[in-house]
Amino acid sequence: MGKKLGHFRYGFKAMGSPCELQGFVATREQGETVATQIATEVERLEQRYSRYRPNSLLSEINRVAATGSEIEVDSETAGLLDYAATCYQQSDGLFDVTSGVLRRAWRFDHGALPDQSQIDELLKTVGWDKLRWNSHRLSFTLPGMEIDLGGVVKEYAADRAATVCESAGLSSAIVNLGGDIRIVGPRPDGKPWVVGLQHPRKKDELLQNMEIYQGGLATSGDYERCIMVGGERYSHILNPRTGWPVKHLATVSVVGDFCLIAGSASTIAMLKEEEGPRWLESLGLPHIWMDASGQIGGSWPEQVA
Repeated sequence: MGKKLGHFRYGFKAMGSPCELQGFVATREQGETVATQIATEVERLEQRYSRYRPNSLLSEINRVAATGSEIEVDSETAGLLDYAATCYQQSDGLFDVTSGVLRRAWRFDHGALPDQSQIDELLKTVGWDKLRWNSHRLSFTLPGMEIDLGGVVKEYAADRAATVCESAGLSSAIVNLGGDIRIVGPRPDGKPWVVGLQHPRKKDELLQNMEIYQGGLATSGDYERCIMVGGERYSHILNPRTGWPVKHLATVSVVGDFCLIAGSASTIAMLKEEEGPRWLESLGLPHIWMDASGQIGGSWPEQVA
């Protein structure tokens, strides 16, 4: 008979979000050790890739971008940029890590719409195709561009946290980084973890409870950061072609082997608007969506193995 595993829960804050590790551990010390390692790893990634920290690697990249110069990056950063390039290609240019510059026009704490002239001016510096990415060298041919890895780093951090769990011998855990989730094996009794998806229009209600045994779960929605102007909702998910928020889908949740894959798939679906549901079907990943009119669809079985 193996030793009975105890339930362990640890909360912390990172990347501007409440985060949590839950798992079943042999001892509380084991849980505390793993939790500390995860918090340290997530903090490392935040220090490297936060656009809010002037001493981060991303800020260094953007200082180079502002002058239209070039920079050599390390292997980890190169991997993230390779993934960003793949997402750009597979989304027909909708998933674009250069589009973060548009937030200068969209101030979601102001409650007012930006001028079209301001958006048009910023759009001149948006476009992954306007820079050159060759192995580890990133070259900006146009001054004033900017890279924002906010659409990949938190999901990547969730996957890194899962690696920490596995290296420490945890075979039953769930990591939640502000809604970006990675699950490491079922519960000790073989049952799945149950994750509640928030309803995008009813704050205190769930859209659905999901049972997941393994893998990543990510959600994109128009309700996390938005403004209401003239009775119309404007979300923080911006189309890099128009500079304006997407409208059609209210929320998309996707399950994948990795949180990084689930996260980019859910965001791309939001960006594709009316074509999003059909595109999700073509991926073959379990998913659920609700559009702005309240219609719900997807390919989510009662249990996702």
